[in-house]
Amino acid sequence: MSEKDMYLQTWDREFQTTLKVLKNYPVEQRTFRPHGRSKTAAELAWTFVMEEKVIDQIIKGEFQGAPQGEIPATMAEIIAEYERSHRAMFDKMNRLPDAEYERTMKFSVGPKQMGDFRRADVCWFMLMDMVHHRGQFSVYLRMVGGKVPSIYGPSADEPWM
Repeated sequence: MSEKDMYLQTWDREFQTTLKVLKNYPVEQRTFRPHGRSKTAAELAWTFVMEEKVIDQIIKGEFQGAPQGEIPATMAEIIAEYERSHRAMFDKMNRLPDAEYERTMKFSVGPKQMGDFRRADVCWFMLMDMVHHRGQFSVYLRMVGGKVPSIYGPSADEPWM
């Protein structure tokens, strides 16, 4: 199995897990924020869509910064866009030749600083960032009384035994 195939397999598995977490979120709590400096639940959920758009930049080899976009009015619309974006980016990445996946590109290394990275490494970085934000979102989910599904093992709400 190539590294790209392993990435695709892992990315899709993590997407499915993130989708479970998002779908368990109480839709009436979309404006919840645990702290004044925190994003609302809807803003944090929208982060997953924006990160999928970064994947498009990686495929093109031209990182242009974090994309922006108007957040849809409902959690259902956010989730639908996340599913659509993931399918589209997954298909694009799957078609990307392995040699292109290995090429270098410029990516942020600090404030107003860019460095050279393999596209593959930027993909893995973005995947880990998505997992990080899913962890944040699972805390929001717990705080609003939602059921936290199994992520990497059993949860209090989804025991395995």
